Amino acid sequence: MDLDEHDGEDDENGNGNDKVNGESDGDMDEDDVDPDDLLKDVVAHEADVKAVATLMASKNVKDLITKMDTFKTTPRPPAANTGPVEEDPEYPTLVAANDLLFDIDAEILLVHKYIKDRYAPRFPELESLIPNAIDYARVVRVIGNEMDLMNLDLKSLLPSATVMIVTVTATTTNGRPLEQDELTRVWEACDLILLLDSTKRNILEYVESRMSFIAPNLSAIIGPTTAAKIMGTAGGLTALSKIPACNLQVLGKASTGKGGDRGVGLFAKGQMKHVGFVYYCDVVQAVGKELRVRAARMVAAKCVLAARVDRARQHASGDLGLRMRDEIVGKLEKAQEPPPSKTVKALPVPTEGRKSRRGGRRVRRLKEKYAVTDAQKAQNRMNFGEAEEEVFVGDTVKGLGLVSGATGRVRGFVADPNKKIGMAKKHRAITSGGSGATSGISSSLAFTPVQGIELENPEVIAARQRAAVATSAAAPGDKYFGNVKKRVNEDGGAAGAMGPPMKKHK
Repeated sequence: MDLDEHDGEDDENGNGNDKVNGESDGDMDEDDVDPDDLLKDVVAHEADVKAVATLMASKNVKDLITKMDTFKTTPRPPAANTGPVEEDPEYPTLVAANDLLFDIDAEILLVHKYIKDRYAPRFPELESLIPNAIDYARVVRVIGNEMDLMNLDLKSLLPSATVMIVTVTATTTNGRPLEQDELTRVWEACDLILLLDSTKRNILEYVESRMSFIAPNLSAIIGPTTAAKIMGTAGGLTALSKIPACNLQVLGKASTGKGGDRGVGLFAKGQMKHVGFVYYCDVVQAVGKELRVRAARMVAAKCVLAARVDRARQHASGDLGLRMRDEIVGKLEKAQEPPPSKTVKALPVPTEGRKSRRGGRRVRRLKEKYAVTDAQKAQNRMNFGEAEEEVFVGDTVKGLGLVSGATGRVRGFVADPNKKIGMAKKHRAITSGGSGATSGISSSLAFTPVQGIELENPEVIAARQRAAVATSAAAPGDKYFGNVKKRVNEDGGAAGAMGPPMKKHK
């Protein structure tokens, strides 16, 4: 039975296969049909491709295309842009055309698989070299059974690099020429897939041109194609305006295409979770993968607001949608900017004065404790042109500097004149005649660099001290005892100034 007659009988009985409206004949559960098994049966029985790809032969598709052509040629009156969107005469046609896009995508994938299976005996490597379905069909239509691809012009169909790879691979392929009837079926499939692609482009052109009237602000944000998909899936612009942003973001994830899920099962947008039509719009796909989820949330929130504005027939020029899109793009560009680099700041000018330091007895004692002595200063200095003396201190050698030339005499303690307690003038002469600055640990033996060891007489030193005492006692200006005559004992010693003479004990 002819395919057209079969379709006509089904339409008369009301049981025709309507892919656009999602109706089924009810004889077989279409979910149980494996598309790969169906293609294998088609290839095995050498059936025509139209036995499987029946979309373009459907009466409803032909009627829909006729309606679109009519609306394209008919001018749209301004009164059609007022009132509820669902009452617009073009609205049902627009929703049906949007549903047809999914069916066409599924049909293209089906025909593409058919061409690959039938043309594989001729050029099996061509499938991996040209993954695009439309380009693959065009190249197969041109090559045919030609073995030498140098005689063909493929530059108008493929890039130069791909043409060179295909030409070189064709010289080493193990394929065989196809029979004439096999080649004819392949060419018919190629013509069918090109017809599907042309119909898809016409529908997209119509949808894009009409969405600017029905939902101008929504189309300005995500594009007319995605806006039509969202509106068709939600059930209209009124239903879309009632959906929250969190649900709009995942709208379309359950069914990536009506025709793809029901009829073939080959059409799929991806396997990612919780993504829908909004995730695949141009605004979201323009950013990196790490920011796409965030961008989808932003776009979904703005789409809900734009749908409510379009439902109320406000901002018909779409200026609000353009401002929303610019706001989203600006935020995404800001998020993609690298973090600001750390600037090295110069230290401020030290305008402050000198800080006050702690003073007092504790600080002075600490300074005296860690002050550099004269011996350390002498050790750190040396004469020019003379070798300094070195000594071993543990495991190290230290130089003595100018300390090596010392006489060996032990120097007494020198009191600080600033810390010396005041004394009356009459007592200074008495105290100065004593031992003076001689240290108590000094001895009569002294080391000199000329004579070596020098011996001093202690009696001579004592006589000098007594003479100094007598001289200081007779010094003029003594206030209390200067005019009192001192008695001298028989032994030559001086008696007390006020007491009687001391008796000599026998």
